[in-house]
Amino acid sequence: MNRLHGTKDFWLAALRADGPALRDAVAETGPDAPVPDVPDWTTGDLAHHVTGLLRWVRATVTRGVTDRPTVAPDADPRPGWDEALDQLRREVTGTIETLEALDPDYPAWNWAPQPKKAAFWDRRLAHELSVHRWDAEAAAGRPTPIETKLATDGVAEILDTWLPAGKRLGPTDLHGVVHLVGTDAETEWFVRLRGTGIALLDTGTILDTDDHHARAKATGTASDLQLTLMGRTPLTPPAQTGDPRLFQALRTG
Repeated sequence: MNRLHGTKDFWLAALRADGPALRDAVAETGPDAPVPDVPDWTTGDLAHHVTGLLRWVRATVTRGVTDRPTVAPDADPRPGWDEALDQLRREVTGTIETLEALDPDYPAWNWAPQPKKAAFWDRRLAHELSVHRWDAEAAAGRPTPIETKLATDGVAEILDTWLPAGKRLGPTDLHGVVHLVGTDAETEWFVRLRGTGIALLDTGTILDTDDHHARAKATGTASDLQLTLMGRTPLTPPAQTGDPRLFQALRTG
């Protein structure tokens, strides 16, 4: 497996870029624009979701404990649109400040089979906002790709975090190997499916003579791969060969 090993500074830099861009896009459209790839969502729903999630993470990550929180995101009532935009701006700024102040090893709950540390949320929120920034820009009719290094880590997060956590939305009765190729990042992944089980193969230890038994392959930019796996339809969907159901089995979101 070849993947970017992100750092706190890398992920927070992504938050600083994508958070304001997300707010600008939803402010441009107003609260009632449909979000193309998220059924039944408007940009008002998107802004409310992101604001509630950031507020919830700020409260959760600072507790210093690893037990599951009892309060769910999005619990607060919706304000008027101007106030909603201001709340979104304040939560993006406040979340960055909160995460900046925390040691990555600070104890913090998460939902995945990962170390229960604050670093999980540095990474998770960077990708949460990058994909939702794309959603907001798509609603505004001007989506731009996710930055290559961030998207490369975003694909890796899907494979090493979302899918092992049981968050697969595709079929779970298939067996085979899916080969993903990120053309702009010169990165590839081999994922073995065993029904409900999944294994991410380490390409650094695979020899040229090994038989991967690949039955599906998807090739595209890292952004296009990440967006497709997260259930979005990028402007240039990845090219696929082999059994398309195997690639669909990796979808999450």
